Amino acid sequence: MKLISWNVNGLRACVQKGFLDYFNEVNADVFCIQESKLQAGQIELDLPGYHQYWNYAEKKGYSGTAIFSKVEPISVSYGLGIEEHDKEGRVITLEFEKFYMITVYTPNAQSELARISYRMQWKMLLGCILKN
Repeated sequence: MKLISWNVNGLRACVQKGFLDYFNEVNADVFCIQESKLQAGQIELDLPGYHQYWNYAEKKGYSGTAIFSKVEPISVSYGLGIEEHDKEGRVITLEFEKFYMITVYTPNAQSELARISYRMQWKMLLGCILKN
């Protein structure tokens, strides 16, 4: 099984630079992206044979994740289940028969650590959720 994860830092720009060629070449079973920087309807990817799962940030041009999978999962969940932390589209979890696939885009602490307390709280909550 081939699993790929890539922080694309803006999927629309990445598509302009050959993302789809790479995507098709690697032929992954599951392909995860982080930092898509998209809202619903801003891009249409033609990925025959893949199921697409998107988690968008409420803020335009910010964060966001996606998973493209050849196999349809048993279940899909978005976020951590905590409204305050789920507005940024940072987590998607797919449940398969034998494993879970999670794509995560961890918040940046930003310059001069302006957002360090948020990042630490987010990291602690994610750790607690994953242990369960």
